[in-house]
Amino acid sequence: MSTTLPVSSSLAAWPAKRWPWLLSATLLMAALVSAWWLGRRAEQDPGLSLSLLFGLVFGVVLQRSRFCFYCISRDFLAERRIDGLLGVIAALAVGTLGYHAIFGAFLPEAAPGRLPPGAHIGPVSIVLAAGALAFGLGMALAGSCVSALLYRLGEGHTGGLVSLAGVLAGFVGGFLSWNPLYLWQIQSAPILWLPAHLGYGGSLLLQLGLLGLLAWLLTRTGKPSSSQTPTSLAVAIFATRWPTYVGGILIAMLGTLAFLRLAPLGVTAEIGSVARTLGSVLPGFPERLEGLDGFRGCATVIKETLLSRNGVFVVALIAGAWAAALPAGDFKPTLPALRDLPRLFFGGVLMGWGGMLALGCTVGTLLSGIMAAAVSGWVFLLFAGLGLWAGWWWRQR
Repeated sequence: MSTTLPVSSSLAAWPAKRWPWLLSATLLMAALVSAWWLGRRAEQDPGLSLSLLFGLVFGVVLQRSRFCFYCISRDFLAERRIDGLLGVIAALAVGTLGYHAIFGAFLPEAAPGRLPPGAHIGPVSIVLAAGALAFGLGMALAGSCVSALLYRLGEGHTGGLVSLAGVLAGFVGGFLSWNPLYLWQIQSAPILWLPAHLGYGGSLLLQLGLLGLLAWLLTRTGKPSSSQTPTSLAVAIFATRWPTYVGGILIAMLGTLAFLRLAPLGVTAEIGSVARTLGSVLPGFPERLEGLDGFRGCATVIKETLLSRNGVFVVALIAGAWAAALPAGDFKPTLPALRDLPRLFFGGVLMGWGGMLALGCTVGTLLSGIMAAAVSGWVFLLFAGLGLWAGWWWRQR
């Protein structure tokens, strides 16, 4: 049970200004008009409009619930606060239920060699483990995962731009190292989907059982956070942070809907595509990336058009986070200290390299992957967690 504290003086005085509301409303209206405009252009991809709306909602939910994988993991490591990690477990549990309900319609009989179209189910190999380990370490150095970098841009944290530049460089490094790693390990690695071996019922029981076990272990080792009591519904929605489990459940519902209508949630496909396009002009960049385009996950392609579904999704995510941060008073532009720039950049490089080799990040491979009952998602969770712990431990020294 959470401890109820008196409302702080800052919340009692909320809202103090009108201009954040006006700017927030303008941003949301501009996004909605853009979605309508994209939907009216029949010659374009009809999924662009829906991608924009999904990204907008995703950004709002991430910002309001502080759904940052590194931040909530750090809360547990440093202070044994478990609310954030329980929120991630809630997202995975609800998403597992939603995905399995959809799988039954897409693929009534699950069997080895048959995978649901588009789901983030990747090969399980030592390369995946190494990529996840690097990604977790990069998160700890950069202070955010990729999705949190994006939503925190909407809060004015410009240090995220340094880490994103590192992510681009890391992706280029991942492309340069892909072919030898693919021929060494990835091409012969198994692609394991739990329903194909356990059936939908067995897969559902196993996943929910594992998530329940993790939740029980957390409650035995940690403690809940204290919280403030909102003075009104408006304060609860627009001013105070939402409980992470609320964000997790909303993200799971959004992820299920996105998978049903477009594709699983993911934020690195556009970043990877930009990196692949930039890298293609470098000497020594491989003309052909063996087997890469045949894998499910946060796929990357050479960019031929300005607008892509994932690109629109990412831009709308930042806009949604910005619109949500303004009324809450969370929009506070900051510049990174010069001494932090190398750490932020190198953390981004590790996330980019790891995310490219793991075919996604904490949203694509971990969140969408585990919801899809992919063993690759669980492997990513384990090794990214180890990398995050190692990076966090190192930063304490």
